[in-house]
Amino acid sequence: MTEADRQACDVLIEAGWVVPVIPHGVALEDHAVAISGKRILAVLPTAEARARFAPAETVSRPDAALIPGLVNAHAHNPMTLLRGIADDLPLKVWLQQHIWPVEAAVIGPDFVADGVTLAIAEMLRGGTTCCNENYFFPDVQAATYKRHGFRARVGLPVIDFPTAWARSDDEYFDRAGDVHDSWRDDALITTAFAPHAPYTVSDANFERVRMLADQLDVPVHLHLHETAQEVQQSVDEHGQRPIARLDRLGLFNDRLIAVHMTQLTEGEIHLCAERGVSVVHCPESNLKLASGFCLVCALQGAGVTIAIGTDGAASNNDLDMFGETRTAAILAKAVANDAAGFSAHEALRAATLGSAKAMGLDEQIGSIEPGKQADLVCVDLSALETQPLHNVVSQLIYATGRHQVSDVWIAGAAKLRQRVLVDIDLDGVLANARQWRQRIAMVRTA
Repeated sequence: MTEADRQACDVLIEAGWVVPVIPHGVALEDHAVAISGKRILAVLPTAEARARFAPAETVSRPDAALIPGLVNAHAHNPMTLLRGIADDLPLKVWLQQHIWPVEAAVIGPDFVADGVTLAIAEMLRGGTTCCNENYFFPDVQAATYKRHGFRARVGLPVIDFPTAWARSDDEYFDRAGDVHDSWRDDALITTAFAPHAPYTVSDANFERVRMLADQLDVPVHLHLHETAQEVQQSVDEHGQRPIARLDRLGLFNDRLIAVHMTQLTEGEIHLCAERGVSVVHCPESNLKLASGFCLVCALQGAGVTIAIGTDGAASNNDLDMFGETRTAAILAKAVANDAAGFSAHEALRAATLGSAKAMGLDEQIGSIEPGKQADLVCVDLSALETQPLHNVVSQLIYATGRHQVSDVWIAGAAKLRQRVLVDIDLDGVLANARQWRQRIAMVRTA
């Protein structure tokens, strides 16, 4: 092929290994990914790529693994500004006596925008390219994610008490409709209904959520079976466990993104598989709040889609998907008493394609395949801590830290280059975080 015959593309990323996730269990040595516009054009050996393409830009990372962008399937990213304000407490005390009172004093559009911006910077530096957001002021969240070119499914909150976002049931639903309509055709920003939890949402509001989710064709993002106390409260108040109650209300279906799920019977696991419910595993938050253990291996064995999420930085206390996925893999083995359970390849799949599938985005992201969006991450594996390199995927899951992420692209656009954020003023983000620390400290001492 002559120089004139080579095919134009925007970016050619040459990597020591490409881990496409599909096909499962594969690591392609000395491969390259060609990007045209926002999408992946081809995945092929580097020598063939150089002969076939005439890229506008070539990024050569011979010591790196190129993986799909990590997908954080459950986050409360404005709460990054609350990192560390109330640690070493059980969920109910943490939430009701500490988090909610501080939120009531500081929450507003500025708090949400600044918290999301801080979270975006942290996520990009850790190889996360998409998140499933669950917080108030989704209009502000969506605009902030869009401004930074970050992919997000933004939750439309529903909860049975007044907040700064909405004062009544009708206002929650009216504002949800407005936000959905504003972003319904956007390429990066999508929406989901986000009723908070079974203990904070009435039957009537759950039924409205179900009806509107069906009409608008959006998922439902819900904390579910997070603690034993939640389950017992549901039995006391409704005469049913939360899953049975949701099934009665028609919500336990393939639209449901069920988060935490630490309290499951064998029958509930099989019902998840039968109904097509996806489960988001947030192991570090669950461990830190002593909420319980998600039966990941049993769920996976039943055919349930497993996703990985960090939860919020106020309860984790970070947005580190590499650390979360490592914890998920190791914890699953201990809980199942099976060292072969939830392998490195399965864990990586959960943190990428599994999370994308749970969010209804797997046709666009989650694997490195021609035609998909070019949400990609380079991970430098040359450091002493990742040597010798016998198995790339094992190294990624069991020995890699987020500080080894060198480059990130979302929809073909560079977001991190050689550890430097693109189009984000890091000094400004840090100064803003310090300003919020002072404001929150004043609230807590008032």
